[in-house]
Amino acid sequence: MNSRKKRNRSRIYVCHTLYHVYVSLLKEMNLKDGQEKKADIALSRMFMDFEDLDERLKASGIFDRVLALDERRAEDFPEIMKYKENQHNIVKHMVNRIIFTKKLGKLQEKFIDIDFTEYQDIYVFCDSDPIGYYLSYRHIYYHAVEDGLDCLKNFDAAHVDNRGHFKLKAALAAKNLIFIQNGYGKYCLDMEVNDTSYFDYTFAKYKKVPRKPMEQALTAEQKKTMLAVFLPDADELTKQLSGCGNCVLFLTEGFPGDKPEVRKAVSDEVLRDYCGDLHVVIKPHPRDGLDYAALYPQCTVIRGKFPIEVLNFIEGIHFRKAVSIITSALDSIEFADEKINIGPYIYDAYEPEENHAFMKITWDKRHGGK
Repeated sequence: MNSRKKRNRSRIYVCHTLYHVYVSLLKEMNLKDGQEKKADIALSRMFMDFEDLDERLKASGIFDRVLALDERRAEDFPEIMKYKENQHNIVKHMVNRIIFTKKLGKLQEKFIDIDFTEYQDIYVFCDSDPIGYYLSYRHIYYHAVEDGLDCLKNFDAAHVDNRGHFKLKAALAAKNLIFIQNGYGKYCLDMEVNDTSYFDYTFAKYKKVPRKPMEQALTAEQKKTMLAVFLPDADELTKQLSGCGNCVLFLTEGFPGDKPEVRKAVSDEVLRDYCGDLHVVIKPHPRDGLDYAALYPQCTVIRGKFPIEVLNFIEGIHFRKAVSIITSALDSIEFADEKINIGPYIYDAYEPEENHAFMKITWDKRHGGK
């Protein structure tokens, strides 16, 4: 077991998305001067092309080191995928899952060159990704941080992914035999969430860390730093969005990633049924590669690679309405008169319902169905 007291470096944040970087910055900016040594931040290259964000993070001076994390997906190792096949037998399935958990963690070793044993505290966004398996395999303690704002309200992944025999699976995860994200792993110390009021169950590892007070505590200089990191073209964007008080802001989704035709069909429906005759400004999801400018020349399309929350720091931006499908980021914006989160059922007409049925389990529970 690794002793946390002997680690020389203070903290590291493991980020998979731009929003993760945003929250990491919030947490660091809310530390009192001189309270802590500077933290490191690691940008996972598994799903996200961060482009030159690392250089802007270095220039900000907030972090000591900006590192790259080269974790690998399970699909990159065909030899272990057989252990994910449904055995239609809980005993056989758990045996295979135990084998898969250990092998996936071990296989990361040759690719991950960050020495996590150096850190007193490790904060991991999306510990469901291979980094969670790796840290558990190495018996390294860490803190989980929720993926998006109140994201468990829309999709409680740990419970949905493990909805059959959950108590058994949670017990095995607590022994580090299998891995369950969002606090259920043995080496996850706790999980930071924005709000605990909507949970209809109790879990000792949930730690309420509200994000709004952190945003409200930012100084004018810190807001400028946020904009410099995420929006080096803030002046140009402000000009582009000026006069949008009677417009609709549409936030797209990055999934299904392998079906651009579905994303296009869903966008057609959103523009037709939820935007009316108002002019539409489209902000693509950072992982959404559709060419919206070509598809919808009647709309204004802004670049997508920044967390929408940073627009709260620009005075003069205002929309009559903001529309999204399921993104919880909609709840955090302060510059729209009306906000509409449509929900996952919009996908039903364009692909087999079971493809998104997993989302609906939590959505129905938290939002009362369609």
